[in-house]
Amino acid sequence: MKDIKVFVSSILPVIGIDMLRKENFNVVTWNDKTPIPQDILIKNAKECDALICTLTAKIDAAFLNECSHLEIISQFGVGYDNIDINEATKLGIPVGNTPGVLTDATADVAFGLMIAASRKMFFMHKKIEKDEWKHFTPTSNLGIELKNKTLGIFGLGRIGNEMAKRCKGAYNMNIIYHNRNKNTEAEQLLDAKYVSFDDLLAQSDVLSVHSVSSNETKGIFNKAVFNKMKPTAIFINTSRGALHNEEDLIEALTAGRIWGAGLDVTNPEPMHKNNPLLNMENVAVLPHIGSATVEARNGMSRLAAENIIEFYKNNRVPNLVNPQKAT
Repeated sequence: MKDIKVFVSSILPVIGIDMLRKENFNVVTWNDKTPIPQDILIKNAKECDALICTLTAKIDAAFLNECSHLEIISQFGVGYDNIDINEATKLGIPVGNTPGVLTDATADVAFGLMIAASRKMFFMHKKIEKDEWKHFTPTSNLGIELKNKTLGIFGLGRIGNEMAKRCKGAYNMNIIYHNRNKNTEAEQLLDAKYVSFDDLLAQSDVLSVHSVSSNETKGIFNKAVFNKMKPTAIFINTSRGALHNEEDLIEALTAGRIWGAGLDVTNPEPMHKNNPLLNMENVAVLPHIGSATVEARNGMSRLAAENIIEFYKNNRVPNLVNPQKAT
C-alpha cells in the first residue's frame, strides 16, 4: 500500500496510525491541537487518496467537489453531520464511521450528567470555590431523587439503550422512548415502552437525547417542546448541540418550565465562558467529552484505520455510512 497516501486531519491515538503504517500506507498527519483550517485541509486532501477526519473538519459539498478524487473518507466518530453524505454518495465516495466503541463511555457521561444535575453538583462545587460553604441549612441546596422515576429516551439506539440499562439497574426507572422505529429488543429486555413524541415530553422525569443530528431533528427541542415537559423534568443531551435551541433552554430553566439540564454538547460549540447555563443551580455542562476515555478513543482510532485498510485490501468498508453510493 506504499503508493496510497492517507491524510489524517487531527491528532489521533497512535494505534490507528500505526496500523496504517504497518500496512505500508503513506500517512500524513495534521499535528496541531487546533482544528485544521479549511484551506489547509483542502490542500492536503488534494495530495492524498484517502482521508481520516473528525467532526471539526468541514466536509461539505464545496470540499467534496474540490476533492472529488478521494477514494474513501473515514470519520473518527459515530456521528457524521459534518459530512455532506448526499454529495459524497453522488460523487461515489464511500464514507465510514466508528460505531459501538464509544457507546459505554457516552452512556456513562449521560448517566453522570443526570445525577449531577439532579443533585446540583457542579453548582455546589463552585460554591466551595467561592468560599460560600459556611454552615448546614436543612432547607437549602435540595436536589431530587431518581429512584422509580420515568426515563424518556429520544433515540433509543446503542447509546440510548446503555443509558436505559444504567437507569433501570441503578434506580429501577420506568423506560419510555420515541424512535423512528420501534426497538423490540429494548422492549423485551428493559420493559421499555414506545410512546409518541408528545407523550415522551409529558411523561418523562428525565428526558435523555441520543438521536442523530438531521434536518428533522435540528432544533427540535425548542420553546414549544420545553413547555410540554414536566416542570420537575431534567433535560439531558449528549448527542449533538444542534438538537436543542440554547436560548429556549435557558428561558425554560429560568422560568422554571423544566427543573434542570445536563449537557455534554452545546449550541454553538464551544460554549462561551459567560453563557448563563454555566452558573445555573440545576445545570451541569461538559465540553463534549462523551467518548473521552482511553478505551473509546483507541477503539475509534482502530476502526477509522480499519475502514481504510479493508477498503484497499478487500474492497469493503466495515462501517459504511452510505452503501447506496454511486459506483
